[in-house]
Amino acid sequence: MKKGILAMAMLCFSLATFAQDKNKKLTMEVDGKCEMCKMRIEKAALGVPGVKYATWDIPSHQLSLIMDERKTNAMKVKTAIVAVGHDTKELKATQESYDQVHPCCRYREDNSDDSKKH
Repeated sequence: MKKGILAMAMLCFSLATFAQDKNKKLTMEVDGKCEMCKMRIEKAALGVPGVKYATWDIPSHQLSLIMDERKTNAMKVKTAIVAVGHDTKELKATQESYDQVHPCCRYREDNSDDSKKH
């Protein structure tokens, strides 16, 4: 009986491990504006152990990732991104983190030339 229970436990564990993808592809929305934002967002994502690939598209604000789900998850990546001052749909950067980004990267406020016209 004990061997049967042990065998079932090992089977369940191996199936749970198998369900995790070592090359999981996903995308998420990340706020930003420019090439400096792109470099900062990608560097933060790639700094998370298990993230193998990260590229952020400026016009669409989409961050595309390939990651090893056995080592990380989407929430860890989002936490790293908000730590460098960029919002995601689920998490928002603290005001302190946001204030550290370059003034031209401040996406929460409209600092375009159009806002200065009367």
